[in-house]
Amino acid sequence: MAGYDDINRWTANKLDAVIVGIDYRLAPQYQFPAALEDCVLVIKFFLQDKVLAEYGIDQTRICIVGESSGGTLTALVTQLLQNDPEFKDRIKAQVLIYPVLQSVDTFLPSHREYEHGPILFRKMAIKLASLYVSEDTALFQAALRNEHMPEGSRHLFKLVNWSDFLPEKYKKNHVYTEPILGNLNVSYPALLQNLPLTYILTCEHDFIRDDGLIYVTRLRNVGVRVTHDHIEEGIHGALAFTRAPVFLHLGLRMRDNYVSWLEENLYINGTCH
Repeated sequence: MAGYDDINRWTANKLDAVIVGIDYRLAPQYQFPAALEDCVLVIKFFLQDKVLAEYGIDQTRICIVGESSGGTLTALVTQLLQNDPEFKDRIKAQVLIYPVLQSVDTFLPSHREYEHGPILFRKMAIKLASLYVSEDTALFQAALRNEHMPEGSRHLFKLVNWSDFLPEKYKKNHVYTEPILGNLNVSYPALLQNLPLTYILTCEHDFIRDDGLIYVTRLRNVGVRVTHDHIEEGIHGALAFTRAPVFLHLGLRMRDNYVSWLEENLYINGTCH
């Protein structure tokens, strides 16, 4: 969590908030679902009435925030908790900052346009995602060819069919091709249920730009209240450059944007947590 300590402290001070940073286990040493289990365990522990009372937390202003792969975990944890009777409606908002949200189709338009980056490039992203599931190189090679989804998973294709969900300006002259069903015996979690107030930040020059754009459309289609902040000059990972020795005005702008959203939507005559 060292890389996020500064921004967490800045956010806590800015909003007079309680911030909990989860140092979850990482792949490939710890594969799926280790990271998810860690996040769920910590958040469920923290959401106990006695723990919230100990830290003086207003239960009406609790939000989960995640960046990049942390956005993946935020989306998953929020969905899981919303469908857990004990924790339903405890999370009032979620913030997804250039999130990774699907592994079904690896040939979205942004995957093609930003195959070589900047920052995050296709081969590296697919390698990291594959290692989260398995160290078997067959999965990695199949995902590069977009042939990694197992038999029986065709029903998932409609959830990420970018020809249905992307705004016209991002379709350009790309032609949608359905992923090819492979013979790998791998399962993948679906991501959409009844969700709380949501903020999603996407970047124009980002390999996973379309993950966020598709998710925005899907959430709005089912009535979820979504604020979408698209940064035209944005690049993946810019939020990491908000501290010495490297500062990017872009990263500072992203930080200020999402913290301002928190302030406006949760921090009203009280404390945001």
